[in-house]
Amino acid sequence: MLLLAEETASASSFDPFDIMMLLFTVVIAIGLVRLLMERPRKNYFAIGFALVSLAIFLFIDYVMIFEVWAG
Repeated sequence: MLLLAEETASASSFDPFDIMMLLFTVVIAIGLVRLLMERPRKNYFAIGFALVSLAIFLFIDYVMIFEVWAG
């Protein structure tokens, strides 16, 4: 009986911080698009930093959604 209650409680692995992670990913993507649309002079360091950050956050979101939520 106790084991069943523990299993039910751990089945819901949704955390409110997950929504924040998704929102941060969207904000980074918007920032990257704005950096790429800059006309006279591009800040290549900021573009590279945004690309690396976006790649990391997209990977984390993938793991969070497909391995934790759906797993």
